[in-house]
Amino acid sequence: MFRRSFAGLAAAALFALAAPAQAADDFIIVQSTTSTQNSGLFDDLLPKFQAKTGIEVRVVAVGTGQAIKNAANGDGDVLFVHAKPAEEKFVADGDGVVRYDVMYNDFVIVGPADDPAGVAGSSDVTAALTTIAQAQAPFASRGDDSGTHKAELRLWKAAGVDAPAASGDWYRETGSGMGATLNAGTAMGAYIMTDRATWIAFGNKGDYQIAVQGDERMFNQYGIILVNPETHPGVKAELGQAFVDWVVSPEGQDAIAAYKVDGQQLFFPNAGE
Repeated sequence: MFRRSFAGLAAAALFALAAPAQAADDFIIVQSTTSTQNSGLFDDLLPKFQAKTGIEVRVVAVGTGQAIKNAANGDGDVLFVHAKPAEEKFVADGDGVVRYDVMYNDFVIVGPADDPAGVAGSSDVTAALTTIAQAQAPFASRGDDSGTHKAELRLWKAAGVDAPAASGDWYRETGSGMGATLNAGTAMGAYIMTDRATWIAFGNKGDYQIAVQGDERMFNQYGIILVNPETHPGVKAELGQAFVDWVVSPEGQDAIAAYKVDGQQLFFPNAGE
């Protein structure tokens, strides 16, 4: 009797030791952007996913370019960013399995209330950028190869302006994430291009307001990709795919649509459209 009880206790002790090790492995790493983090979306979304599946999601929030590099090095299970051409290349290079649209919002240009370049109210982003450059009004760029930075450079190019050539003068590169660039830009009285979600959630607006918005060229699409386990054997393919599937499912899409700050919806789901 004593032997059986002792054996049962020993087995229970071994199980107790083994269980945390198993549970501790039920997590994935998502390489993503500062905009999804700074907007508060992940703080709202991820607990819902974990409650349903038991899978913890650990986010590395960096610029899109760095997130793609990290994922291409195998340092993550899922990529969730916003630079579609770079995402498609990631898949074409064999680093990702399939890319899915997830959600969208838009970019805006914010600036001080005194509007030194006189662009407030514009819905023509290239005309506004040309005017800012001609006025040599301060402009703060992330300068970090993020999705926002890539979009900004594309718009400068469309405006026919080589803004980076003025780096250190009126064009100032922070090399930082969106929140840090907003803080730096507002402190220097500069115009800043930001995703709308981060701007809405940003708590240090001061006298800043949206100056330029509504141009279809400022559309901001997000995508999600499982990192390819054949190329990167360390990928937790089953757990990562569970997250991808949930994000693009009706439940995940509804959760994205329901996330609001000050009554404003920050992201608009469009998986499967």
